[in-house]
Amino acid sequence: MRRRTLVPRIATACAIAIAALSAAATASTERKPVPSADGLATMVVAAQAAPNERMLDGTVEAVNQSTVSAQTAGRVEAIFFDVNDAVPAGALIIRIRSTEQAASLTQAQAALKEATAREAEAQTRYERIADMYQRRVVAKATYDEASAARDAAVARLIAARAGLDAAREGVAYTEIRAPYPGVVTQKHVQVGEAVAPGTPLMTGASLDELRVVAEIPQSVIDQVRSARKAAVYADGRRIESAGITIFPAAQPETNTFRARIDLPKGVQGLAPGMFVKVGLIVGESERMLVPRSAVVQRSEMRGVYVVAPDGRVSLRQVRLGHARGEQVEVLAGLADGERVALDPVAAGLKARQPAKQHDD
Repeated sequence: MRRRTLVPRIATACAIAIAALSAAATASTERKPVPSADGLATMVVAAQAAPNERMLDGTVEAVNQSTVSAQTAGRVEAIFFDVNDAVPAGALIIRIRSTEQAASLTQAQAALKEATAREAEAQTRYERIADMYQRRVVAKATYDEASAARDAAVARLIAARAGLDAAREGVAYTEIRAPYPGVVTQKHVQVGEAVAPGTPLMTGASLDELRVVAEIPQSVIDQVRSARKAAVYADGRRIESAGITIFPAAQPETNTFRARIDLPKGVQGLAPGMFVKVGLIVGESERMLVPRSAVVQRSEMRGVYVVAPDGRVSLRQVRLGHARGEQVEVLAGLADGERVALDPVAAGLKARQPAKQHDD
């Protein structure tokens, strides 16, 4: 009787053991966040393929930045924007006194009226002389004279129209408008100052499109050209570049290649002239990454809560590298296969609980 009851028990125990081993194997292959026995969300850290970055210094500059200059002579009559003012595209920013230009416009308009009348008169006379010439009433010399007078009147009319266009353009030069939306960065003149063609008036830049300028050493230029990927680090943020342009020739003084790293449109928190760090992709290697939300910062110490195999939770100090999106690189303090708590608050409460006493 004992043997008969023992056999089913042994079979049941074997089935349970096989199921447990299968579950353990499944858990070891998956490295996604899973809840522990006490409900604490954790994940198993493991080395992952991550890009290697060569860190360089860079300077932010605006893609669109320019200085508007005077295109006509005159005296500054009004300035409508000052430094740090936002200017929409096409807005009137400076007006120059236009007395002389307005007089030239009036003169050009009068000249056009005269040329139009002279051309109509010459055309009528030519048609009359041409009819008489066909009837052999006038000599050919008279016909040629009328034809030449008509052609000269047409040429004077064309010149008068061109003069009117030039006069209108001269009046338009007295109103300086913004070529694109941006911010005023420098004002070069004051109201009442006399200006001439070419005199700088105002400098502005558009903050919608920014880029970073950096100098790439020739030792890594081949890797950078091959990858053509970069990121900008500023104020604890990692901003993926929208594109990278590398100058084809090195600068003889420094033996470096200038690069322009384009930033996404509308990026906030950056301004022309700011100093930033640029990470240029030069390869790939295995890195250990953890979610940024799992990191605890206490004064100068940074750490993560590690869950031991027996369920104990402890805070461990780690040395962090660069942030990569929602993850951050761990340089030291963690080993492959360790389990990290994803919720530092819940893990902290768990760590403060007294250890459970197990009866022998």
